[in-house]
Amino acid sequence: MNRRSDLLATVVSEPVSSAKDVRVDGQDGRVVRKLRNRELVLDAVLELFAEDSLEPGAAEVAERSGVSMRSVYRYFEDGDALIRAAIARNLEKVRPLFVIAELGDGPLAGRIDRMVAGRLRLYEAIAPMMRATIRRAPSNDIIRGQFEVDLAAMRRQVEQMFALELSELAVADRRDAVAALDVLLGFHTFEQLRRIRGFSGPDTRRVLTRAVQRQLGAGQTHPPA
Repeated sequence: MNRRSDLLATVVSEPVSSAKDVRVDGQDGRVVRKLRNRELVLDAVLELFAEDSLEPGAAEVAERSGVSMRSVYRYFEDGDALIRAAIARNLEKVRPLFVIAELGDGPLAGRIDRMVAGRLRLYEAIAPMMRATIRRAPSNDIIRGQFEVDLAAMRRQVEQMFALELSELAVADRRDAVAALDVLLGFHTFEQLRRIRGFSGPDTRRVLTRAVQRQLGAGQTHPPA
């Protein structure tokens, strides 16, 4: 039986409505235009994140989105509100990637492969947003709180996927193993390999598959090509 990660339930921020979902019966379309412009602003912020502009100003966002600065200020009360909403919009887009199928089910080799491959897909989709989140988290209680909730949920996902192997360890050893696996499969490790070391996606997958195998005492299995 497939078990879905509970991470989806933890992804909360400002709701990001879509213009296509809004009824405008009896209106002149201003509500739809406002929502469409709001989405353009948020998408502009995400594009700037991807270009390593992690704290874009209103003028930069207005220029990129084609929406006036006055409208940017009208939609979002300050820079933190804008960043929070952009992060929420990105999370809505990538939400399915937080799910890893069949947590804890099947042979260990298959579980390792699903976990590493799933986290790699997630990293590729959210890396710019995560850089902005990490930059903002120390000074923003809302972003920091959500970030901590998400990290805890991802750690539980690791515990569920490898529950059988972890259950065979003493309490102290289990704690250490979970911590090591959490680091191996976390954002910073993928960032180090992909962005800093310049590893390709397949190389990153191979390296982390081997590392997880060894951590779980499964070094004799063969990682995916």
